Amino acid sequence: MNTHTQNGFSLVELMIAMTLGLVLATGLITIFVNNRHSFNRDDVLLSMQDDARQAIRELTNDLTMAGFWADLLLPASVVPDGSLAVGTDCGPAAAVDWIYQTVTPGTTQSQSLSTVDNATVASANASFSCIGAEIVPGTDIIAIKRVAGARAPMVLTDDTVYLRTNGTVGLLFQEPAGVPPTVPVPAPFTTWEYRPSIYYIRNFAITAGDEIPTLCRKVLEFDSPPTMVTECLAQGIENLQLEYGLDTNGDGTPNVYLPNPTPAQMQTVVSAKIYVLARSIEADIRYTNEKSYSISNAPLYEPNDNFYRRVFSIVVSMRNLKSLRILGG
Repeated sequence: MNTHTQNGFSLVELMIAMTLGLVLATGLITIFVNNRHSFNRDDVLLSMQDDARQAIRELTNDLTMAGFWADLLLPASVVPDGSLAVGTDCGPAAAVDWIYQTVTPGTTQSQSLSTVDNATVASANASFSCIGAEIVPGTDIIAIKRVAGARAPMVLTDDTVYLRTNGTVGLLFQEPAGVPPTVPVPAPFTTWEYRPSIYYIRNFAITAGDEIPTLCRKVLEFDSPPTMVTECLAQGIENLQLEYGLDTNGDGTPNVYLPNPTPAQMQTVVSAKIYVLARSIEADIRYTNEKSYSISNAPLYEPNDNFYRRVFSIVVSMRNLKSLRILGG
């Protein structure tokens, strides 16, 4: 009777088994790493798109309401109350209480829209003194003056700036109103909260030097006195470009789009094209962005870095400015 003794695996068999195990383990690790990278990439892209949509949404809502002065048609009918003051203003250095101006002094030119095309630090501060060195050079700035889309409640909030109008005259004042007011507004009148804003691209998100471009705006914070403060909306917005639709024949329809209209041409604006270049917040070392980006009249941009980017655009109709244009304002 023959007896076979089990002596275990041979060295060759063990080496083959270990090699197969390493190959399988390497394959599983590679699959996991690639899946993890794909998940992170998709998460970064979705975050970038969400920020871009937020930027487009805020700009669209404000531009649509540009030049809305409640029951008043002409911005020149709005007069600031003599007691109205501002802490930090944001207009040209020589302008007094610029944020409360609805028309350029000495003219009937509306200030419902003001812009700087492809701004530098110098040109930004020449028009909007509160921006400082925060601006990303080569991006556009747009200032919008208007009132809220709904009437103020019966009980007004102290320190808030309102427009009171009966459809013929308007008084911009801070609650509680000065007595007597600069411009008496006979009843019946309505009251609307004043909401000016200035949109620009800041060169940081949270801390100066973090190098995350961010869409921000200067808004009027209601205090004693009210002052212009910064409110940031969407991170990773690398460029903002606008083209303005000019109505050259008074029919309310844009005939030509210009990226850098003069103040006189701004009086004929009835629509705008918004271009936003969004960038991912985080870099992907496995990706190199070798694309070229050409937006409006901004210089050709070839980043050659590790960030994802996408251009978003939309056309906005400014119904209040359009109505004023049709009526010959």
